[in-house]
Amino acid sequence: MHTVFRIGEVRKPDKESPLYQVDLKLTSDDDQQLRRLTDRIREESSGGTGWYRMGKLLLTIGQFDKAEELYTALLEQTSNDSDKASIYNQFAWVKKDRGEYADAASFLEKSLKIQRKTLPEDHPSLANIHNNIGAVYNKMGGYSKALEFYEKALKIYEKALPSNHPNLAISYNNIGLVYNNMGDYSKALEFYEKAHKIKEKALPPNHPELATSYNNIGLVCDNMGDYSKALEFYEKSLKIREKALPPNHPDLATSYNNIGGAYDDMGDYSKALEFYEKAYKIYEKALPSNHPDLAISYVNIGQVYNNMGNYSKALSFLEKALTIQQGQELS
Repeated sequence: MHTVFRIGEVRKPDKESPLYQVDLKLTSDDDQQLRRLTDRIREESSGGTGWYRMGKLLLTIGQFDKAEELYTALLEQTSNDSDKASIYNQFAWVKKDRGEYADAASFLEKSLKIQRKTLPEDHPSLANIHNNIGAVYNKMGGYSKALEFYEKALKIYEKALPSNHPNLAISYNNIGLVYNNMGDYSKALEFYEKAHKIKEKALPPNHPELATSYNNIGLVCDNMGDYSKALEFYEKSLKIREKALPPNHPDLATSYNNIGGAYDDMGDYSKALEFYEKAYKIYEKALPSNHPDLAISYVNIGQVYNNMGNYSKALSFLEKALTIQQGQELS
């Protein structure tokens, strides 16, 4: 128990074996990178009872079903409004990560209603909810509404927090994301770089939030047509995520998808297909069969097969994507 290893090499003993051999190296107590990461995880999962901290950790590692079970039990046991607001907020993250955006918005509105009864309008806890509502609108394509809520959050954070606080970085990152989705890439890059400067100072070098930062800068480079630069940032992001996250985490799939997209744009279709399929394998295990991200994965693979001239394969994947999309429209 409580023993931590670094992964050295992962390989199959032979081609026919279903097993993998994993070389592990025991870390020492004076491993500075591990110490910084552990301290950061403790800080991020602090607050509330052990069960609330457990819920946050389950969300972080992508165990959404287990997190929902835990939050359902906690909600049934509490009559405290403050606890209810916190649970509604966490429920919203579970729903958002499953692609159930309307449900996510509903839980966030419940949380905001409770919080506004007891907190002033410039309280950092309200900023957190504004950020989360912005994230849901962004996922639904309501970019102007997303920007409105993200800017409300930023205004509160700028008043309440020191200039190098990680929550400010999250806020800058969120605004950059919306500008990127709206096609204003110079504005997006401006906010992403603000976020990245804070994260580099505040976080250990293998923290998942740094991976998000590299990934987002890569997205802007990609959208501006600088595919080799985008690939460079995507690979930096992937390197961190492969160390910090479990092998079936959706953020790893995001990295694989983005790397596949860069290769696709550069005309290297076999490499694009390799990474798109890695993403698909994760999504297939981690997400419900009607999740929008799974549809995106089908479209990506279908388009590559189309570019390679394999039209029957392309049609098969694009039809799968269409089935999900039509199901979303009906629900």
